Amino acid sequence: MAKRLTKALRDKRRWVGLNVSNCENREELESKISEIAPVGDWKLYDFSNSSAILRILLKDEKEWRKILDQPDSAIHSVTMSGKIRLVRERLKSKPI
Repeated sequence: MAKRLTKALRDKRRWVGLNVSNCENREELESKISEIAPVGDWKLYDFSNSSAILRILLKDEKEWRKILDQPDSAIHSVTMSGKIRLVRERLKSKPI
């Protein structure tokens, strides 16, 4: 059995809070993200009420920021953190 990596040795993650428009369901959103994704290593965690949380790797953060920092886009970032709890709190308190 392979030895499991400790938390300190794993790749560091970033959680991105997204504002999403023109997506009816999770599959549609995943399809749109895969079209614009600069790298293949990402995961959609939450999607509800035009908000979503995306997990990316820290090493890919700059590439993702170039794509998601466009407020006029259908999918754009609202917040980013190393803790998913903070992203969830920020998305709940964002103005509508």
